[in-house]
Amino acid sequence: MRSIWNGSISFGLVSIPVKLMNATENHAISFRQIHVEDGGRIRYRKVCELDEEEVPASETVKAYEDADGTVIPVTDEDLASLPLPTAKTIEIEGFVPSSAIDPLQLDSAYYLSANGVPAAKPYALLREALRRSGKVAVAKYALRGRERLGMLRVVDDVIAMHGLLWPDEIRAPEGVAPDSGVKVRDAELDLADALMNTLGDADMDTLHDDYREAVEELVAAKAAGEPVAEEEAEKPEGKVIDLMAALESSVRAAKESHGEDGGEVADVHHIGSGRSGGAKKSGASSKRAPSKKAAPKKTAPKKTAPKKTAGKKTAAKKTAAEKTAEKPTAKKSAAKKSAAKKTSPGPRKRTSA
Repeated sequence: MRSIWNGSISFGLVSIPVKLMNATENHAISFRQIHVEDGGRIRYRKVCELDEEEVPASETVKAYEDADGTVIPVTDEDLASLPLPTAKTIEIEGFVPSSAIDPLQLDSAYYLSANGVPAAKPYALLREALRRSGKVAVAKYALRGRERLGMLRVVDDVIAMHGLLWPDEIRAPEGVAPDSGVKVRDAELDLADALMNTLGDADMDTLHDDYREAVEELVAAKAAGEPVAEEEAEKPEGKVIDLMAALESSVRAAKESHGEDGGEVADVHHIGSGRSGGAKKSGASSKRAPSKKAAPKKTAPKKTAPKKTAGKKTAAKKTAAEKTAEKPTAKKSAAKKSAAKKTSPGPRKRTSA
């Protein structure tokens, strides 16, 4: 890596010569502006607005415009004459826990390399001190004509430095938050937690710029004279959505994308009233349900035999009862027949006159 700044780290009375190198790189695709009719490049030129003539870089200087419109020239010599202790030094001001640094302050990232063999020992000393303390160093340094704030921390076996914005450069989030009257129900929070758990941890190493790849494919296709396939972008719907339904659908889709069964969505149920804890009770009862189902499975073989035996006994009892019921019926029918014989009158004899 090419160094962009040479100086030293001031750690008390210890001076550590270092080189500063960019820790990041920009992979964005850059475009040029051309004249659509003939393809000629369009360039920007510095032209003086008074005589409308192009001004070379050697005749261009910085200037500060006052509130009333007055322009005050400030040359590089003027800036170089200012006392700037951090012009070639990264001055460590103190040490703080990393949590004390607001991520909003983070700016560019750099690697610091020991510049020369004599710098290796003090460099390693500062690195191990930072590692053992679990803290980061807050320092001042100058780069590209201005003094900046930085944070030094250990990355693997290297000291990295993050440029920080000054505290007064961070805007207060006034008027940004939604109306304070918005309330979130416990059931909605439970579904949001379920969605977060289903999506799981983000694998930072697998994330990439899909748009840049699409642009590269587009440029390659146009360069080869191939037709460019147009994909219809999904139009955002401006409808008011049911938050609970959207969360449930999101959980189901996330489970399906992870190869899980998306049929059942979390252990959360709708609650009619806004009471807190309703969803938790439902979740607890749904969690206990599997244990009740699991018990019969183990004892099922033992209970099956008695059920079948009981069924046979019951059938036997029914058969005996049916036979017993048939016997009195037969006796009753016989009694009816004998009674009929007794009561039936015999044939009448005819008498002659």
